[in-house]
Amino acid sequence: MSMPQGVATPVGAHIAISGVSKTFRGRSGDVQALNDINLSIERGEFVSILGPSGCGKSTLLMLVSGLVPATRGKIEVGEKTIAGPNSDVGIVFQQDVLLEWRTALQNVMMQAEIRKSDLVAAKARATQLLEMVSLTGFEGAYPKEMSGGMRQRVSICRALLHKPPLLLMDEPFGALDAMTRDQLQLDLMRLCADNAMTVFFITHSIPEAVFLSDRVVVMSPRPGRIERIIDIDLPRPRRLAMREEPAFTHYTRELTEIFQGLGVFREEV
Repeated sequence: MSMPQGVATPVGAHIAISGVSKTFRGRSGDVQALNDINLSIERGEFVSILGPSGCGKSTLLMLVSGLVPATRGKIEVGEKTIAGPNSDVGIVFQQDVLLEWRTALQNVMMQAEIRKSDLVAAKARATQLLEMVSLTGFEGAYPKEMSGGMRQRVSICRALLHKPPLLLMDEPFGALDAMTRDQLQLDLMRLCADNAMTVFFITHSIPEAVFLSDRVVVMSPRPGRIERIIDIDLPRPRRLAMREEPAFTHYTRELTEIFQGLGVFREEV
């Protein structure tokens, strides 16, 4: 089902974005990254923000995290208005940003150290998370001894250590090869099911958005605005073979046609 921008925010939404715009000031002039964003995300939803490079996807994630302020509008997360950095989230970026002098387990444990949590309990959870992403035996490995996919698994475990109700992910699999990307998508869905999180996922991959999401938010080219919202009615748990099914193809075709209409895809005749 397709929905227009501007649907009223339901009471109790985990994320409520109302009339949000963002303009960056620069020496060569102002750049409007986002224009009048209205979006609500329910608790436990997996929502992907899909759009071309430069459309403001990552900017929107930074606004939700509180690391960057909005120029106009309001963002609420868990009924709390965001006016600064939100410590009640986990964030995973495209680059794993692991500390090279710390082992996999030590990198995951950084969350507990920074938050001054119970280190014994945190170590037990960190070990469990690494096991869930098939990194048992690599707890003592340093980043230089791990592949890109293994490093990103460590990054995801680090983001989940403090059991955040909201996980923000900014193209976390964009730099990985196709096979590793497929496996990490499966790992992510299993982690989400086991940890009952809301996920705000940034991607520029149409198949990835369809495979992972409950809803896909389509962003227009800059200044970014919400062009459409597509409900993805596919059963869970999802398997890689699902990508060959007619329903999956229908959604990828629908999203491709939206971007063709926006001029993002141009086919020469």
